[in-house]
Amino acid sequence: MSRNLKAHLALLGANLIYGANYSLAKEVVPAYIGPSGMILIRVCGAVALFGLLWVLKPEWPKREDTTRFLICAATGVAVNQLMFFEGLSLTTPIQASIILTANPVLVLLAAALIAREAITWRKTFGIALGLLGALVLLVQRDATSEGTNIPLGNFFILINALSYSLYLVLVRKLMAKYRVITVMTWVFLPGLLMVAPFGIGQFNAVNWNGMPDHILYLVGFIVIGTTFLAYLLNAYALVSVSASVVSAYVYSQPFIASLIALSMGKDSLHPSFIVAAFLVFSGVYLVSAAPLKSKEKSQT
Repeated sequence: MSRNLKAHLALLGANLIYGANYSLAKEVVPAYIGPSGMILIRVCGAVALFGLLWVLKPEWPKREDTTRFLICAATGVAVNQLMFFEGLSLTTPIQASIILTANPVLVLLAAALIAREAITWRKTFGIALGLLGALVLLVQRDATSEGTNIPLGNFFILINALSYSLYLVLVRKLMAKYRVITVMTWVFLPGLLMVAPFGIGQFNAVNWNGMPDHILYLVGFIVIGTTFLAYLLNAYALVSVSASVVSAYVYSQPFIASLIALSMGKDSLHPSFIVAAFLVFSGVYLVSAAPLKSKEKSQT
């Protein structure tokens, strides 16, 4: 099995986990654990698991990379995760998953600003379509859904997507320099210090004794699956493929999340969702598709 194929299989696995997480996490947050408290639990678990693997073969980051590690901790752990769970507690699983399909568009913008990659008219039009689709959901209100403040929740999800896009562009340079476990350990460790002040109050308020067994299992899935395993799979893939390829797999999440949410009765489909999905998917296709000249060259 080629290294490239392994990377794509890793990405497929990570996005299956992320797709399931929308509805499964909604069972836990905020009914049993506050959003910020859940993030603190996630990051603590990730630090323990990644740290356990790191101590088996320690590798220390170089001083010149400290700033990049800290920025990746902020964008990939603190802002990313806090905004996701705060947003998911206010909006619905399907709307959150559709907004996150704008991630490839945001990765393109981040790459253009940070790596100075050119943006063509086709990509610019794709960005406009993707952002328009996100705005359709940002103003959507549905009194019949589980969301308690859908516009605000969708805004938080959009911030989450932007933060994670910056993380994907910035962390790839670290992946090329250090082992995957080293990067994950030293991204999550400062990330823990960043999220602790926000989550400690909600963490202390958790009633563990009164929590049903199936909720405890879901907490375990969120920590081990969505945090440790999914981050590890994405990091492994980043060694072999670009941040744009990693972000492109976000396209699968709305379908996975929608199927699970609908099967659990946690959400319902509305015409505005379909319109928003069409706009976002059209935008990300225009952004991600190779130019026709490049395709012709590859076939000769």
